[in-house]
Amino acid sequence: MGLSCPEQRLKAMINFDSLHSATLRHDPFVYLMAQDVITREQGEAVRRDFPKIKQSGYLPLSQLSGGEAFDDLIADLQSPELAEILSAALGLELRYKPRMITVRKHSKLKDGRIHNDGVSKICTCLIYLNDSWDVTQGGGIRALNGQDNMDDFADEVAPITGNVFAFARSDNSWHGHPPFKGERYVIQTTFLSDAAALARKENRGGLQMKLKKIFERKHSISK
Repeated sequence: MGLSCPEQRLKAMINFDSLHSATLRHDPFVYLMAQDVITREQGEAVRRDFPKIKQSGYLPLSQLSGGEAFDDLIADLQSPELAEILSAALGLELRYKPRMITVRKHSKLKDGRIHNDGVSKICTCLIYLNDSWDVTQGGGIRALNGQDNMDDFADEVAPITGNVFAFARSDNSWHGHPPFKGERYVIQTTFLSDAAALARKENRGGLQMKLKKIFERKHSISK
């Protein structure tokens, strides 16, 4: 993937001021919610330049290739500014932590079940890229009050363009979304504990992507 060089990018795509002014919560865990982090027009351009993805689930950026607008957004997600803002807001030190970026275009009904991230994930930041959304049909990320009930939640964020949900991983950072099947554009930036954790997850993600391709190819042939 060929990211734009800093000197070629006159202006960031992400509105970092919107992240600075995000709504911050400390209960049931530490998370923030922001709106208008990118515009609808920028979201449309990113979707147009999105990697050609057929399978569901989060796929590692290292296995994908997108166009110019997609690359511009990725550059901002890899920027020092993002780490600095999230560090200050969430009470973490992320500036020197490795990042893994994963990309989703399609969701299955089984995706989004209640879960908590492993301890190697310090912080996760989700930026959504869908033009419109009806959360009554599922797919809205929820900050949950516990691990047992998807309907017991503190906040819900619709996955529409410019919305961001970011949180500090803790023992009670339970989250998920009601079932949804179809296109659901989102890019996930995860700050990890160390380089070894990044290598493990990159290797696992690459293997899972290969297995998904094999499964879907066999499924297509059997039809």
